[in-house]
Amino acid sequence: MSRAGTVAQPSDLIDVAALERAYVELVPDASNPDQQVAFGTSGHRGSAFDTAFNETHILAITQAIVEYRAAQGITGPLYIGRDTHALSLPAERSALEVLVANGVRVVADSRGSVTPTPAVSRAIIAYNAAGNAGQADGIVVTPSHNPPRDGGFKYNPPHGGPADSDATSWIADRANALIAAGLEGVQRTEVVGGSDERVELVDFRADYVEALGSVIDFDAIRAAGLHIGADPLGGAAVEYYAAIAERYDIDLTVTNPSIDPTWAFMTLDWDEKIRMDCSSPNAMASVLARKDEFDILTGNDADADRHGIVTPDGGLMNPNHFLAVAIEYLYTHRAGWRADAAIGKTLVSSSMIDRVAESLGRRLWEVPVGFKWFVPGLVDGSVGFGGEESAGASFLTADGTVWTTDKDGILLCLLASEIRAVTGKSPSQLYGELTARFGAPVYERVDAPASREQKARLGKLTGDAVTATELAGDAIVAKLVEAPGNGARIGGLKVVTDRAWFAARPSGTEDVYKIYAESFVGVDHLRQVQAEAKAIVDSALAG
Repeated sequence: MSRAGTVAQPSDLIDVAALERAYVELVPDASNPDQQVAFGTSGHRGSAFDTAFNETHILAITQAIVEYRAAQGITGPLYIGRDTHALSLPAERSALEVLVANGVRVVADSRGSVTPTPAVSRAIIAYNAAGNAGQADGIVVTPSHNPPRDGGFKYNPPHGGPADSDATSWIADRANALIAAGLEGVQRTEVVGGSDERVELVDFRADYVEALGSVIDFDAIRAAGLHIGADPLGGAAVEYYAAIAERYDIDLTVTNPSIDPTWAFMTLDWDEKIRMDCSSPNAMASVLARKDEFDILTGNDADADRHGIVTPDGGLMNPNHFLAVAIEYLYTHRAGWRADAAIGKTLVSSSMIDRVAESLGRRLWEVPVGFKWFVPGLVDGSVGFGGEESAGASFLTADGTVWTTDKDGILLCLLASEIRAVTGKSPSQLYGELTARFGAPVYERVDAPASREQKARLGKLTGDAVTATELAGDAIVAKLVEAPGNGARIGGLKVVTDRAWFAARPSGTEDVYKIYAESFVGVDHLRQVQAEAKAIVDSALAG
């Protein structure tokens, strides 16, 4: 019997001391691809146990970032924050040793505590908007929702969002060269924690919480008298919600204030692993058990860049469903936004968003997977909202200026309460109204086996590789290998009909490719779409 959704047992927990030893003691083999630095859509991730996230990696990556920012003429402060994973604190210390040794003006949390990704993004944007000399950038030490054994390391350039592939490719190549050279060329000095005078300090939490009033209608939330629950799932948002409740005088309870690097309080995900995925019903099982106690109950992942929305009437909302509701609400309640501000979505997000955009008379801006694609539009206000199917999103302030250019899970959780307060309806009820107007789509992601060579071919396919003219009984109207919004290659394939679509993309970590599919007809039709999608992709790869 599966233990998914049940509380973790002692045998599921990591040995934190052993993980920390492995971080220092294990040295990667520069010739082994599994032990090299590799940036995915959200930085370099891995476990010290696998010699994929160790002190050597972090020293090399940080030195590479120092050299990259120097080459780009970035001379302002570098803001650094970390989440609650066991490897995040030692990795932050390693990074500080390199940054200080290289004479970088580095800014850390004044409380010596954890910092959500959006708070770092906000700090970078605020500094650069103030017209200070030299541009700021940042590092966030987090593997997001990954299991407790993992570590992660992200670079955010001066626009405040995730670095693009040009930057991350350069940084990864340079870091791997430094590792191969035995770290020759890496400068390093001892740093004495937060008391080191060479490290500047800022109260990330106070600055972020104070600025939230420019983007969320707290007056409406307060006036509605909502009873709100927030579960940070042991992540970096844990100290932020209490400060938000106090600053804006709203009835918000932190339902689980625990921080534990083993995450012993978590319920197991679908594969019986501890994973702080706030969009997973299994990982959110303990949160869901309390859904009837609050008007709105929310969850976040470890670095608080993702959101999970729970309502008394609907339980945990599918991320695609909440994105559609959020878009409908925001574009009818933000008079300060540009009349031509587009709606940003990744191409594997629900086409319910397409229908909402059309009904609003707004331009849909469809981009490849990865939040970095939304950055330019959020910066100049030409995109009001950017969201992706994996429960990550951000949007503009009330006056139409940039808020964050990285995903902000805290923001989206608070928006759910604003929506409930202003409309008098739960986000689940509002999604029901959307399905009454546009139909009820069925959406699912499945995996199919693929070798490394097949995955490489999938990433380079052209539309001509697809010879099929129909999908699940309907005529194919589009075969996409580039995103319609910006013309960037999607690293895979998307096939569209009037009633369904599928997208296939190679996994960056496993020998599989991912098939995202959606049908506005029903479950049986979705299964037909998925089966034909696999046949279409396999045929294209064989050709």
